[in-house]
Amino acid sequence: MSKIPAISVFFPAYNEEKNIKSTVEKALAILPKIAEKYEVIVVNDGSTDNTMKIIQDISEKNTEVRLISHEINKGYGASLKTGFYSSVNPLICFTDSDGQFDFSEIENFLPQLEQADLVVGYRKKRTEGLVRRTNAMAWTSLIGILFGLKVRDLDCGFKVVKKKVIDKIPKLESGGAMISAELLVKAKKMGFKIAEAPVTHYSRKAGVQTGANLKVIARAFAELIRLYPKLQKLHA
Repeated sequence: MSKIPAISVFFPAYNEEKNIKSTVEKALAILPKIAEKYEVIVVNDGSTDNTMKIIQDISEKNTEVRLISHEINKGYGASLKTGFYSSVNPLICFTDSDGQFDFSEIENFLPQLEQADLVVGYRKKRTEGLVRRTNAMAWTSLIGILFGLKVRDLDCGFKVVKKKVIDKIPKLESGGAMISAELLVKAKKMGFKIAEAPVTHYSRKAGVQTGANLKVIARAFAELIRLYPKLQKLHA
């Protein structure tokens, strides 16, 4: 496979001091093999541990690495918005900073970009417990019913998006877990093509997941209720 011209990769991170160094270094090992030009952005979402210091140290040795920090914790969606709107290259990839995905599998995404504008990862086998898997399936089904969005793994934290999608769709509003649904629904309604790629999902080795937190879930539903009328009216 020939190299792509340029890509921006970003990682949203909140208290990932035990994972972020390995995650960034693995990406830095892969990116020169697939891209002529690249940047790596870590969006530090108000971490209270050593996440910011670790990235500062890495960026001093790697000019391709850039740190952007929120002064306070704003949420997953806010981190993704910062990453999207700070990326400069025509192709944007984001994945979680907790080491649960293998960045080398980005090679499964790139060929599909010849026909698609966004490629959404889907976990071949999820490693979370039954409750989390059930919640995810229910949320994906609900968004599918409401907006006609047919994807297997709506909130998979591994996606590749052409920058023209981010530039054209109405500005993203969600600050929480509604962000993936908002992105994909807006892209679909604006006429962009969505494809899917299988990814391997590993168990988190360190740190704490927040996706199943009741406050996170409540915020997602509140944002769904708020954004529903806007998303329904949207068209290309």
